[in-house]
Amino acid sequence: MAEEKKFLLSEVEGLRVLGRTTKNREPLTLFWTGSGFEADYDGTELWCEFETDYCLYEQWIAVIINGALISRQMLPKGRQKICLFRNMQTKKRNHVKVLKEVQAMPGDESAFLAVHALYGDGAFFAPKEPSCRIEFIGDSITSGEGSYGSPVEEDWIAMWFSAAHGYPYLLSERLSAEYRIVSQSGYGVSCAWDNNPENVMPAFYEQICGVLGGERNERLGAKQAYDFTEWQPDYIVINLGTNDAAAFFQPEWRNDAAGLKKKMQMDENGLPEKECLDEIRDRVTAFLFQVRQHNKAAKILWCYGMMGDVVESAVKGGISDYKEQSKDENVYYIKLEEITGERIGVRSHPSFLGQQAAAEALYKEICALGYNKEVRRADNE
Repeated sequence: MAEEKKFLLSEVEGLRVLGRTTKNREPLTLFWTGSGFEADYDGTELWCEFETDYCLYEQWIAVIINGALISRQMLPKGRQKICLFRNMQTKKRNHVKVLKEVQAMPGDESAFLAVHALYGDGAFFAPKEPSCRIEFIGDSITSGEGSYGSPVEEDWIAMWFSAAHGYPYLLSERLSAEYRIVSQSGYGVSCAWDNNPENVMPAFYEQICGVLGGERNERLGAKQAYDFTEWQPDYIVINLGTNDAAAFFQPEWRNDAAGLKKKMQMDENGLPEKECLDEIRDRVTAFLFQVRQHNKAAKILWCYGMMGDVVESAVKGGISDYKEQSKDENVYYIKLEEITGERIGVRSHPSFLGQQAAAEALYKEICALGYNKEVRRADNE
């Protein structure tokens, strides 16, 4: 290795930051799954200085070189240099991408991941411009839960989450797109899997990463308002409804201190009550208005069905109501195939094969909407 140089992230020209975060790059805090950075680099080796902490849910990263997943590892607590790769050819430009594999973890206020600096013997260059930008909004499916590990596993742990095995990453690679993910396991559009009405994605959509609690996360900017003008997507993929459906089969949620309770009810025929479906329908409509308010030009695709279609009528009805009220025709419903067999992974979530199938289905839908991979975005778009 030639003489090693230290690169502060704020000094690396052309470094593309991935995912919602603050404008501060010293350090660069990675909040959501799939967040990270990418650049072209011509050194023989590259090291990254990470800082991480956790109590329950450790932080994992994926290192992707020239489009291939090279390594996946759990980061130790504290601040240390991690080797991303070494012994590459001198002056050969390689595309380097580092992703946070694990979603934001509200249940562990200690959990965080930051990048302080890069170390190497080469120079950095701006990566190729993406063909488009895609924002993904979802739940555990979008967070890649269960895409690593054997289907026999039942533990809810960080090891089984993977951004690099999730359909947002796979679809974005297929499209040569840049993407951002806002997704949280267990969350819905009207309530969470356990009927909790507070754990819903619309409540946090306008913050950088409002699902996180704790003094440190707040100090790092998680609760700050997200600046939608800095990054406008061409497509928005929403995958919500699975947890709203799960709530019908769970006990009543109660907050006795606040005098609150909620339960999605079945009727005498074992079907979701119309009143509950109407609530989900109204929340779908309201969320589409909220998303459109901040993303004027994006095509919005609401997909559903990978883990059942109990509330499909409510999702489709909510989309129909929104389109009728808004006269906005750039919103589409995509029915995804329910996972079976080898497409089922950990905790009955989509395996890597299941995630691949979803990415392929969405790829075909986006192509049908007129996507052209050869048309690149301009820097000022």
